[in-house]
Amino acid sequence: MERGFAQSPAVRASATTMSGSNPDSTTASARPGQGSVVVSRGDRIRQNQGVIAAPTSLVLLDLDGTLMDSAPGIVSSAAQAYRTLGLPVPDAATLRSFVGPPLTDSFPRHGVPRERLGEMVLAYRTVFEAGGMFDNSVFDGVPDALVRLRAAGCTLVVATSKPVVYARPICDHFGLSDLVDAVYGAPLDDHTSTKAMVIAEALAGLGFAPGMTGARAVMVGDRAHDVRGAAENDIDCIGVTWGYAADGELDQAGAVALVDGLDALVAEVLGRVGAAA
Repeated sequence: MERGFAQSPAVRASATTMSGSNPDSTTASARPGQGSVVVSRGDRIRQNQGVIAAPTSLVLLDLDGTLMDSAPGIVSSAAQAYRTLGLPVPDAATLRSFVGPPLTDSFPRHGVPRERLGEMVLAYRTVFEAGGMFDNSVFDGVPDALVRLRAAGCTLVVATSKPVVYARPICDHFGLSDLVDAVYGAPLDDHTSTKAMVIAEALAGLGFAPGMTGARAVMVGDRAHDVRGAAENDIDCIGVTWGYAADGELDQAGAVALVDGLDALVAEVLGRVGAAA
């Protein structure tokens, strides 16, 4: 069996606190004894300044189900949100399908009236910020795979449908921030943000345009919305099979390749972006 994708204990790193008096900030509670994480929406710009020139070998990485097993925190937070609003709680398999796509898509598909969507998202975030966001773990072998890709000359960028004010402290907490070049996510507001929009923002922020001479990019994800979001930006998507996709979901969405382990993923990525092996 190849290395990778076993659901391991969390790869732990101390939570990062970004302090300051910026009124436009969000505080997310950490686990007991770890304090809190304060994330300014302006940090989206400041923390992504590590990429100075447009990359030539760009790898966009989904977070939930690709780099991390985030199902425990997301599932429990969603279930509690249903209970808070007095709505029937979906079964475990349905709740697991919430991992990855925007909640503003998942909730209405599973019993939440459109007029109560804002209330539902708020109930979810209340539980998630209270600790659910750190009920999470990095898949075995992911840090090593990221190191190998970077050493081969790849620029690694997290592009997640999770709000960026959660994605950043999660990546900090689990030691992923030091292994990638930038983290992009959805805004924390009431507007629907698609994966295509997150990818487009990442490409614009990096100064990367598909079709640039000598430049190649690929998306890596575990759900259909990763594949479709990449396609809307003229980028191929490699599907990983250890995530949360239903049987056949990635093939039907048009994933350019499917990989079962991290060794295979590294080889597939390097073959597609033209980086050194």
